[in-house]
Amino acid sequence: MTPITPLLQDAQQAAAAVRRLSSTQKTELLTRLADVLAAHVSEIMAENKQDLDRMPESDPKYDRLKLTEARIADLSKSLRTVAELPDPTGEVIFERTIEQGLQLKKIAVPLGVVGVIYEARPNVTVDVASLCLRSGNACVLKGGKEADSSNRYLVGLIQDVLEAFGIPKAAVTLLPPDRAVVNELLTATRYVDIIIPRGSESLIQFVRKNSLVPTIETGAGVCHAYVDQTADLDKATAIVVNARVSRPSVCNSLDCVLVDNAVAEKFLPMLTEDFRKWNVEVFADETAYPIFEKAGYEKLQHARPDDFGREFLDYKCAVKVVAGLDEALSHIQTYSSRHSEAILSQDQTAIDRFLSEVDAAAVYANASTRFTDGGVFGLGAEIGISTQKLHARGPFALEKLVTEKWVVVGDGQVRW
Repeated sequence: MTPITPLLQDAQQAAAAVRRLSSTQKTELLTRLADVLAAHVSEIMAENKQDLDRMPESDPKYDRLKLTEARIADLSKSLRTVAELPDPTGEVIFERTIEQGLQLKKIAVPLGVVGVIYEARPNVTVDVASLCLRSGNACVLKGGKEADSSNRYLVGLIQDVLEAFGIPKAAVTLLPPDRAVVNELLTATRYVDIIIPRGSESLIQFVRKNSLVPTIETGAGVCHAYVDQTADLDKATAIVVNARVSRPSVCNSLDCVLVDNAVAEKFLPMLTEDFRKWNVEVFADETAYPIFEKAGYEKLQHARPDDFGREFLDYKCAVKVVAGLDEALSHIQTYSSRHSEAILSQDQTAIDRFLSEVDAAAVYANASTRFTDGGVFGLGAEIGISTQKLHARGPFALEKLVTEKWVVVGDGQVRW
């Protein structure tokens, strides 16, 4: 395997050129890239088809890998949105003249080189590039082999636009898809300033354990919805079904439904019609199982202990009947990945407790967890959903791709 250090060195050099771009130039660059994506839809889909042809449609990652005309249009729209967002760099966070006459400023500056490791998600290629360039950073992309054709074509388009603006194409560098390069990337402390893994729990844990470069965790989502005894059951049904089936392979989709035992007999049969339509496999606990069975639901399994805390990424869902809010909170505390959690209730006291006590990046009352998304939150795009607490939490987007620098201006002052 050829060492990737020369590629990382080039990316670091290119980062300086990106930092020199004005806010207006960055806006123009991303707008041009949006136009280029829109003009190459058929070519992008042709490259993407090569990747899709290598993956069975039954694979949960297939939907993540797939680029359609609508999804490419969304990427182009996202680029335009990011282009118009306020530039997060150069903001004066703090300003003061101290006793010795020194003028102090603390300003927001780019991180430098952002490394992102991700799997079968070519949309991440465009999202990361747009956010990094808008915030004055270079990026190094390590995509999975499943999306290699898509990623190489997309990065080629991005690099063409960079060169048209006088920026070295290394400002957006795509590494070889081989896993062998990961360890070298994770130890490149001289050239890479931050690593962001986006993908499976196993990928995230591997990066956490092996990276010498500071890391932001994103991606893994074990999301719950608690149906309280006061919930509007029609709305609760619609929310649960949406959160599970609208796009099951993404991290903000619902994995476990917790149902108050006071409404379980009524609520669970209400799920069966839509679950049957979407062919959802239910892993039910000992209380929920006979209720589903009595309702004639066919795709039913007895839940095992490891079905709770499991990210299904498919048309599958765990269901547990609980004795009330306290048990629901305890279950979520035990099994949540701290991504997105929801309560469906009309009891304001219960809602307030849930929103206050649940430890997650996003908490919801009477809405689907599927809304946890940088674009939906008005952030333009995201690199992922951070589930940790330091530096960033929730959608890791433009305003978090900066750090701080102290600027000190004097007139001959010394300190003994």
